[in-house]
Amino acid sequence: MSIRVRLNVMLAERNVKSKDLAEHVGITEANLSLLKQGKVKGVRFDTLARICEYLNCQPGDLLRYERDESA
Repeated sequence: MSIRVRLNVMLAERNVKSKDLAEHVGITEANLSLLKQGKVKGVRFDTLARICEYLNCQPGDLLRYERDESA
């Protein structure tokens, strides 16, 4: 099982630049990039809330659960 981060999709749909989102959220562009790539082990709820606020979306719009095909 895995969690897929759909932040790139949401940014494209909203025509938002990563730089602007990172500034609003209060994280570096490098950390936002890691989050977009799904290379983080976790995300703080307040960070997730600020992302959702800026993108006018729900957490479920950003994260998807996918079952492993081998399971």
